[in-house]
Amino acid sequence: MAGHPYIGKLAVLYTGQGELGDYQQLAECLNVPLRTGGGDHQEPYFLTWRDGALKLLDRELLKKGGLAVDIEPRPGEQRSWPAPKNTPLGQALGRKTQTVVDATTGWGQDSLHIFRMGYRLRCIERSPVMVELLQDAFRRLGELEWVKNLSLELPELIAGNAIEVFAGLDPKPDCIYIDPMFPPKRKKSALAKKSMTILHELLGDDPDKDALFEAAMQATAKKVVVKSPDYAEPLGGKPSQSFQGKLLRYDVYVKN
Repeated sequence: MAGHPYIGKLAVLYTGQGELGDYQQLAECLNVPLRTGGGDHQEPYFLTWRDGALKLLDRELLKKGGLAVDIEPRPGEQRSWPAPKNTPLGQALGRKTQTVVDATTGWGQDSLHIFRMGYRLRCIERSPVMVELLQDAFRRLGELEWVKNLSLELPELIAGNAIEVFAGLDPKPDCIYIDPMFPPKRKKSALAKKSMTILHELLGDDPDKDALFEAAMQATAKKVVVKSPDYAEPLGGKPSQSFQGKLLRYDVYVKN
């Protein structure tokens, strides 16, 4: 799998649950060490299977649940399918849009919201660690009764750098969605959610977000939607439209 190995920061941890071979295969795929037992290991982060899901842990979470991609609707989201498109994200994507590419999938929460609103979805993720967590999440998503009963097409997951992946997108999607990682505000703010803190620790910021936006505008059939914190300047200059959420906004750039 493409990507940089995380030797020194990450290990796969086997504590006796499940097949050892699965853990060995995951460690080889990510080119990271396999550790056994719950002892004191040098890496700050671990991947392991717990409670039927692949989870990412730090030392603080070793004796707790760990972080998995959550496939359940977020608080306030309707559980019917398709979910209404009256949220700021749904309004930005638009009712005429059918196909969406999420270029920066991360923990997949926006992707899963997009999926639940009924769009056909392809997800791109450059972190090999997040790719493994997302693959596990989409496997669990496919096992949900309502997904099976409706015979829904699961999101397609593409591993790689979005700028390179865009060149091979065929057909072009109606919309490309970008949620780049911005540096946190300089003034004091609430501690970031642990999941985002860990993602920043493993990946850092997105220094190529301007290039990503330009490539997305070339690769989309109709428009690009950019999610930004409310303090950030619009990534692509003045947007065609903007939809305000809580502490963030969705800027829409329509292709001429």
